[in-house]
Amino acid sequence: MANKFVLNETSYHGAGAISAVPEEIKARGFKKAFVASDPDLVKFNVTSKVTDLLDKEGIAYTLYSDIKPNPTIENVQHGVQEFKASGADCIVAIGGGSSMDTSKAIGIIINNPEFEDVRSLEGVAPTKKPSIPIIAVPTTAGTAAEVTINYVITDVEKKRKFVCVDVHDIPVVAVVDPEMMASMPKGLKAATGMDALTHAIEGYITKGAWELSDMFHIKAIEIIARSLRASVNGDKTGEEGMALGQYIAGMGFSNVGLGVDHSMAHTLSAYYDMPHGKACATLLPCVMAYNADYTGEKYREIARAMGVKGVDDMSQEEYRKAAVDAVAKLAEDVGIECTLKGVVKEEDLPQLAKDAFADACCPGNPRDTSEKEIEELYRSLM
Repeated sequence: MANKFVLNETSYHGAGAISAVPEEIKARGFKKAFVASDPDLVKFNVTSKVTDLLDKEGIAYTLYSDIKPNPTIENVQHGVQEFKASGADCIVAIGGGSSMDTSKAIGIIINNPEFEDVRSLEGVAPTKKPSIPIIAVPTTAGTAAEVTINYVITDVEKKRKFVCVDVHDIPVVAVVDPEMMASMPKGLKAATGMDALTHAIEGYITKGAWELSDMFHIKAIEIIARSLRASVNGDKTGEEGMALGQYIAGMGFSNVGLGVDHSMAHTLSAYYDMPHGKACATLLPCVMAYNADYTGEKYREIARAMGVKGVDDMSQEEYRKAAVDAVAKLAEDVGIECTLKGVVKEEDLPQLAKDAFADACCPGNPRDTSEKEIEELYRSLM
């Protein structure tokens, strides 16, 4: 069977890259933009860094900011209504995964109205037409939603998140400007950065991994390992590294899938509104240890990419432990506590495990799992 790989049509990288946004809008003949950004970014004048450029170039736009962390079905439905009313012909998504996931769902439904019931997009949706063109401008260094064919929506009524996978939703342009990410508070830099590391590690060991995706993932691990601590402390070089590292990780995992860490993290966010990046980071060392015996020699390369010395002289058991320990140390150094104490309720565990097992990321895990084993993984962190 042939392996398929899908990437952006165009991407821009580096400080000042946002200047390409109006250029791309004009070059593609778009007349009006639907700017989707979350209210905090609007409030703190991050969104305006892009809209000021649109104003300067005389490009019409409507600003839509009814976007929440862990975007809901209702957010998407409202966005669809607002897009229709705006008369726009493209979307400029500014923000983290929430802004971009909302934008992807809006863009898909506008051009595929038979999927207006947002739940029908779960899994691999058989849409026929590409999304309304999206120009994605990330403001967090973690989700890589600007280069992925995935998005995640929260079903509040059923207390669950569902993953949508659709090659038609990938942004046509990604504008990865580290200056748009510099204003993130330390805690958000840490959480989103560890989310990016989780993407790289899970993508590297997932069942669908192959040589091309491995190339992206191992490089992403290396860049993130050397950049995240510095980025959290406001170092410009570290911020530039994280902007690139998270994007490279997205290039890989979008095409080969993830694993049970993300399945469990999606469920934590749906139940307790736990930020996605923090959930992924909290689980990562534990899940890595759980998967270790099913990863061949890959943990040696993870350990090497994490900066561990002497891995070629280690036994398999030693380098697997070294990889897990290096990830746990990075989480500790950036202020992530790998515990669910005080978060997860004992009585919720059976349903949490059931929902995580049913999540679209679970089948890609290198180790075949079960609801019972997932429940024990949650419990081990309590």
